[in-house]
Amino acid sequence: MALTALDPRTALVVIDLQAGIVAAPTQPYSGPEVVARSVELADAFRAQGLPVVLVRVSFAADGADAVPGRTEAGHPGATRPEGWDVIVPELAGHPGDITVTKHNWGAFHGTDLDVQLRRRGVTQIVLTGIATSIGVESTARAAHEHGYHVTLATDAMSDMDPEAHRGSVERIFPRLGETGTTAEVLELLAKTR
Repeated sequence: MALTALDPRTALVVIDLQAGIVAAPTQPYSGPEVVARSVELADAFRAQGLPVVLVRVSFAADGADAVPGRTEAGHPGATRPEGWDVIVPELAGHPGDITVTKHNWGAFHGTDLDVQLRRRGVTQIVLTGIATSIGVESTARAAHEHGYHVTLATDAMSDMDPEAHRGSVERIFPRLGETGTTAEVLELLAKTR
C-alpha cells in the first residue's frame, strides 16, 4: 500500500539502533544500511522541527530489570559488553532529540514515550529500527493501540530472521498502519510543510 499522509505533528521513532544491536547480522538490510536510512529520516524530521525519538534497550548489570517469565527461547545472559546499549554516533548528539530507555521489547510499556509524544501534540509516528519482528513490531502494536497513526519505513528496519521480517512487513504492519520506503516518507514529509 502506498503511504497516504503524514500528520502535521509526526514524530520519527528509532528503535534500538545502538552498538550491540546494529553490530548483529541482519537481513534483508545490514545494520549500517538501517542506520544510514534512519539518519536520513532523522535529519529531515529535525529540519522540519519535528520530534526525533531515539529508543534504546538497556538493563541493569545484574539483569534484575530484565523481563521475567519462562519462555521456550530462554533469556539472554545478563552480561553484555561495555557500551552495547549506546546509541550509534551517527544518530546521537542532537540536543533536541528525545531519548527513551526501555527494558522490554516495545518502547511504550514502562517508559514515558506516550507522555513525551502527547505533550508535543504528536498524532502519528514513523518507525525504523532493529529488529523488525521484535522491538519495531511491539512498538507499532502499542502505538496503534494508543491511537497514533503508524507509518513503517520498511527499508529502514531489519531483523536477525529474514522470515520474521517478511512476516511483520507483509502480514502484521498493514493491519497497524501504512508501509513505505524511506524515499516515500521523505517525499511525503517534504509536502507536509
